[in-house]
Amino acid sequence: MQDSMINEQVADLAKAMLALESEEEAYRFFEDIFTIHELQAVAQRLAVARLLQKKVTYQEIAERTGASTATISRVNRCLTYGAGGYQLILGKTKFGDETSEDNP
Repeated sequence: MQDSMINEQVADLAKAMLALESEEEAYRFFEDIFTIHELQAVAQRLAVARLLQKKVTYQEIAERTGASTATISRVNRCLTYGAGGYQLILGKTKFGDETSEDNP
């Protein structure tokens, strides 16, 4: 992560997230810390990253997630030139619809 992005507050947030022990705890924390819009925006970016990694087209990603092409492009830049965070979490996490062959 860029040193300019890390400060004590960001470090504390990372530690807080690492302290969560279950999905239920995560939901409770997210409900308190994020607005609905913020939470949906972050979740949408993760969905976009997953679809980009599976080589889904921008048009289909926009249709499936409701993300703007600007958001899709930003996430794609992060996947290509970023710190590797999306790849890290996508490699460690299975999502609900990944068992379906027709739902990339």
